[in-house]
Amino acid sequence: MLIGAHVSPSGGLAKAIERGVERGADAIQIFNQSPRMWRPTAYSEDDFAAFRQAMDSSRINAVLIHAVYLLNCASEDRQIRDKSRRSLIQSLRVGAGIGAAGVVLHPGSAKKGDVPRAIKRAGTVIRQALSESERCELHLEDTAGAGGTLGRSFEELTDLFEAAGGDGRLGMCLDSCHLYASGYDISTRQGLQQTLEHCDRVVGLKRLRSLHLNDSTTKLGSNRDRHALLGEGELGDSGCAVFLSEPLFDRLPCVLETGEEGAPSAADVAKAFNLRKRGVAQRKRTGRSKRPARSKK
Repeated sequence: MLIGAHVSPSGGLAKAIERGVERGADAIQIFNQSPRMWRPTAYSEDDFAAFRQAMDSSRINAVLIHAVYLLNCASEDRQIRDKSRRSLIQSLRVGAGIGAAGVVLHPGSAKKGDVPRAIKRAGTVIRQALSESERCELHLEDTAGAGGTLGRSFEELTDLFEAAGGDGRLGMCLDSCHLYASGYDISTRQGLQQTLEHCDRVVGLKRLRSLHLNDSTTKLGSNRDRHALLGEGELGDSGCAVFLSEPLFDRLPCVLETGEEGAPSAADVAKAFNLRKRGVAQRKRTGRSKRPARSKK
């Protein structure tokens, strides 16, 4: 597992690599533009080259871009959908330029409750963005389900993949907080195994490309997206250790998004590494459960 943190690219893209190294991370996640503005940051080929050079000479093995939260690919407002499409295309192009493992996207929300139509709208925008970009993957993130957000279940994620045309560049990012808040009890090995078996049946684990590690301040099935500090929420140290030591997650980038000072620190990343060791040791002591074979979906 490539454990890492969300970091800022302030001062230049290559600075994000430096901040990841300072935190002892194996992976990083960045916003490719201000998360509060539609206007994209103008990066040059020199910026991309400097980033790739910095990454090549560092311990960082994977980078994710998180599309800004302003995007709503499912909006009923055509202007918002157009802005979302253009911003998503820009994120994918920056991702291709820096060699990102993928762009992580919150698929959108059905604010008026008509989920099938919202999924169709989101699928159209995503399909268009993929057709107007090259190479970089797009990872749809599962959601907690508040406010009509799409992707609160594996069934909805499957519908989104199908609505977007089933492109091979489409992947899935699973967030531990969102899974728990949407009703999947991943706080134990058995619960996580059952969740992943369900995911494999409905979506197919070949779509799983990245992970977010966040604890949850709210209880199982709350449908509220409220991150807690690592080990200090409902998942706790034991639940986070279970998530971090899951064998099916090996080699995936797993990014922390919350820390003592807002963004994850070196201490937060170190704790994640320690919890992974604890989880792996526990699995060795008690024996691994039989894992499901990956489906061919």
